[in-house]
Amino acid sequence: MSEAEEKAAYDHHQNSPTDPDYRRFLSRLFFPLRDRLAPNSQGLDFGSGPGPTLSIMFEEVGHTVTLYDHFYAHNPAALQQPYDFITATEVVEHLHDPATILSQLWTLLKPGGYLGLMTKLVRDQEAFATWHYKNDLTHVCFFSRATFEWLAEQWQAELEFFHNDVMLFHKLPEPRAT
Repeated sequence: MSEAEEKAAYDHHQNSPTDPDYRRFLSRLFFPLRDRLAPNSQGLDFGSGPGPTLSIMFEEVGHTVTLYDHFYAHNPAALQQPYDFITATEVVEHLHDPATILSQLWTLLKPGGYLGLMTKLVRDQEAFATWHYKNDLTHVCFFSRATFEWLAEQWQAELEFFHNDVMLFHKLPEPRAT
């Protein structure tokens, strides 16, 4: 897809901070991350989309959140400062260069910080053949549980899974001895 076609697809999203169902959906990442954050943490909502909501949920409990989205909040300065937490909900499957972007986000994370991701996971090759998620033309890469486990090992991070589609990476204050 061209960038214009991709943005046109995102423009059809009807996500709103006033939609209780959307807030409930985001709560699968919000609650586990909220419970781990120190008061007044600084966060980045990467891929905030046309109706930022997760950022509002974190602000409602006292955190400060900077928005970044390639189409809706294109703020390159947001990618130049450190954060206590970074979220990317339903974003990583849209990345054309996920290794570069995920590495960039990891470097922006302060020691002791958290990177929270939400994306559907590939179960196996057989299930992939009939998986509806791959049929969305804006979804250009897919991840499995093993992919995130490998990434956690590379980053020397602690990793927790929630709800089969939420991953929390904890950047340890000191890297583990290998």
